[in-house]
Amino acid sequence: AALQKLRGTSDLSAELEEMLAEQAAVKGQRAKTPWELFQNPALRWQLVSIVVLSSAMQLCGNDSMYFYAAYVFQEAGIPEDKIPYVVIGTGSCELITSVTCNVIIDYAGRRPLLLGGYIFMAGWAIVFMVALSQQTQISWMPYLSMACIFAYILSFGIGPAGVTGVLPTEVFDQMSRPAAYMICGSLLWFNLFLVGTAFPFIVKSLAHFCYIPFLVVCVCTALYVWFFLPETKGKSFLEISEEFRKRNFKTKTRGGFYKGPEEIKTTTL
Repeated sequence: AALQKLRGTSDLSAELEEMLAEQAAVKGQRAKTPWELFQNPALRWQLVSIVVLSSAMQLCGNDSMYFYAAYVFQEAGIPEDKIPYVVIGTGSCELITSVTCNVIIDYAGRRPLLLGGYIFMAGWAIVFMVALSQQTQISWMPYLSMACIFAYILSFGIGPAGVTGVLPTEVFDQMSRPAAYMICGSLLWFNLFLVGTAFPFIVKSLAHFCYIPFLVVCVCTALYVWFFLPETKGKSFLEISEEFRKRNFKTKTRGGFYKGPEEIKTTTL
């Protein structure tokens, strides 16, 4: 009855079937602790994926854009008493795109949104550093810097901000999700503290090229998503688990091929 009210439809047979199948798969198990997730080889790639993506959420430098926002807007000629409202506008853009991401995520897919977000952020980081370095030489560069700030935040909101929080639900079973979210939350706060502490020193050392570390994070995260993260759109939890199971238990044979545990039992290596 609660699902019918939430979904707005009475046809819930497919969703209920998936929930019951997942319940049967974890029958007799207890909720896992974070340390048990690290020790379980069957959850290795699921855990690596949420660690990488949760860390990248803060290490990509999105929050650091607000550090430069007031300076860039002032250089662009915005009246000083209006700058706080423009900065609030950048935060509103992030909020709007995050909500938009949740609306389109089931149509676009998780991997395209993550890939697009981090690739665009990497591109805008390069343009932003060039614009900052030329800000005093070319009159229109402050406007380009201002556009980069909005574009960077929009790219973050439409991809990483909206997708990362969904993944632990889709790649972990009912017994592992609480611990997985505990790990994600801890990483988010730790990396936020790390970036907040380190960014002033990065600016002092690299000046206008201070976004190079964040550029590297965006590129590396995009590569990880491209090569290692399976698409979860339209798949049941059991189908997603099977994809990760194949990756978690791959073993290389002497012939150079990779086989799963069932094949290994019946094949001479």
